[in-house]
Amino acid sequence: MSAIEQTEARPRGTRLPRRARRNQLLGAAQEVFVAQGYHAAAMDDIADRAGVSKPVLYQHFPGKLDLYLALLDQHCESLLQAVRAALASTSDNKQRVAATMEAYFAYVEDEGGAFRLVFESDLTNEPAVRERVDKVSLDCAEAVSEVISEDTKLPREQSMLLAVGLCGMAQITARFWLSSGQPIPRDSAAKLISSLSWRGIAGFPMQ
Repeated sequence: MSAIEQTEARPRGTRLPRRARRNQLLGAAQEVFVAQGYHAAAMDDIADRAGVSKPVLYQHFPGKLDLYLALLDQHCESLLQAVRAALASTSDNKQRVAATMEAYFAYVEDEGGAFRLVFESDLTNEPAVRERVDKVSLDCAEAVSEVISEDTKLPREQSMLLAVGLCGMAQITARFWLSSGQPIPRDSAAKLISSLSWRGIAGFPMQ
């Protein structure tokens, strides 16, 4: 269960196990950060949304940045695992491309809006945030690159450049699709971009 699913308001003062409380606070923080951005969000808002006092919130997270980074870690890992699962779901490379594109579109469409923390953060001038955002982009590309390199025997540098292109195409088109009002169904959108991607990557024959 994701943090965002833990945010149903409980009566103030209800005692929860530490892990459950942490998840509840992360879910409340996600809603506030996604809606307001980091700079406009206040710890008071997050505490109110979670139905707890500020001292309870500070017991789990010493400051707003700590809370934001915890959320970012969680959702960067979710994206990476989704990409890895897509690549491992089949040995057919055309289907691998399709599954990877679908993973990005599904991630962006998730109702919690966590992708905004990763791809549209208003805190990328903070080194700890920039490091995490760059790392997840690199890790996803590395996962795709390994498959390209293994199947085509292209040098690592070339495989990585192709992988960065594929992942960049996936996340940018998925975000555009969402921001433009989802003009076509997600499945159709992901298949369209998958077709474009496959036409390119299929030009590098398997060795």
